[in-house]
Amino acid sequence: QVQLVESGGGLVQAGGSLRLSCAASGRTFSNYAMAWFRQAPGKEREFVTAIKWSTGITIYADSVKGRFTISRDNAKNTVYLQMNSLKPEDTAVYYCAAGSMWSLTPVEGRYDYWGQGTQVTVSS
Repeated sequence: QVQLVESGGGLVQAGGSLRLSCAASGRTFSNYAMAWFRQAPGKEREFVTAIKWSTGITIYADSVKGRFTISRDNAKNTVYLQMNSLKPEDTAVYYCAAGSMWSLTPVEGRYDYWGQGTQVTVSS
């Protein structure tokens, strides 16, 4: 059974940094993409970034380009989201997701497995 467990959320001031982790287990993820989505209060869940597990290729939402970096550690089966220059509008619950795919996509429905989410709050 696939499990994705996020950690690393918290409260940070604007301009600060946080690193989220997503520990994956339950299967081989070599042909999978791992992604981060987020959902702010009163808003729909939105795509943040994704990485192809096998190649390390990445895509980002325009709103986080240059500030956020996704990476993976194959030995630990863990994906990271390094968030720098945080803004109050980055406040949201951040979800890790996994899906089997050849090409990366920001489409939520293409991801089959989801973590429980971790809260990130950025104060102004």
